[in-house]
Amino acid sequence: MGDDSLIHDQSAGIERLLEIMRRLRDPQTGCPWDIEQTFETIAPYTIEEAYEVADAIERRDWPELEGELGDLLLQSVYHTAIGEEAGHFSFQSVVTNISDKMVARHPHVFGDESRDKSAEQQTRDWEAIKATERAKKAQGGTLDGVALNLPALLRAVKLQKRAARVGFDWPDTGQVIDKIQEEAAELVEARDHLSHDAMVDEMGDLLFVVANLARHLDIDPEEALRRTNAKFTRRFSAIEASLATQGKRPEDSNLSEMDALWDAAKIAEKTS
Repeated sequence: MGDDSLIHDQSAGIERLLEIMRRLRDPQTGCPWDIEQTFETIAPYTIEEAYEVADAIERRDWPELEGELGDLLLQSVYHTAIGEEAGHFSFQSVVTNISDKMVARHPHVFGDESRDKSAEQQTRDWEAIKATERAKKAQGGTLDGVALNLPALLRAVKLQKRAARVGFDWPDTGQVIDKIQEEAAELVEARDHLSHDAMVDEMGDLLFVVANLARHLDIDPEEALRRTNAKFTRRFSAIEASLATQGKRPEDSNLSEMDALWDAAKIAEKTS
């Protein structure tokens, strides 16, 4: 057994966590489950932890956020440990990489450029720097580098923003709304006359244009849908609570009764 002093030193910061991960991944003395993990098996946990961070922020649960940020940090440590074992990179090289990137992308803070510019100009400068970075990576296409595994709504907005930068965009929201109506009609046509695969394609087209409308209105569609999910949860829970006072469950009710209870929950929210 090695020296455990660093493992138990609560003041050791990131070095303690790195050592814990090294010990967990040790082929001879580590945890069998941790030893077996790969980039691919850990990636879903990384995504899940990022969402849990966002959830804690939305609920303004700061003690929980502290824990969730630690869980997310662990994911970075996990991936860098696997990368170091394979000879790809190390935790320190990852830190150096992001530090260099942030310095390079903020010449108005860390360089000679003036800070006296609008947020819009800073955004344009940021995108110009990122375009240069993509060019160095041989990512010449406008849409190159938009991660494939982003949530679909978020990726749709990022793709649309990239296309808009080179002029491929509707000039106003009216045309986007017209397109939504067109895509909705095509979905109905597919439902009535075409295959299920055709319906899937038309539904995707409709959702893509709805995401585009959100972008034009400066609305984050992920945030908007999260709000609606939370609202649906609250109101359906109110339906269940109202039915419970009658000794009933939703399956003992009918759509008409539950619709009425939904409307009552909606009114109660607006008047509270």
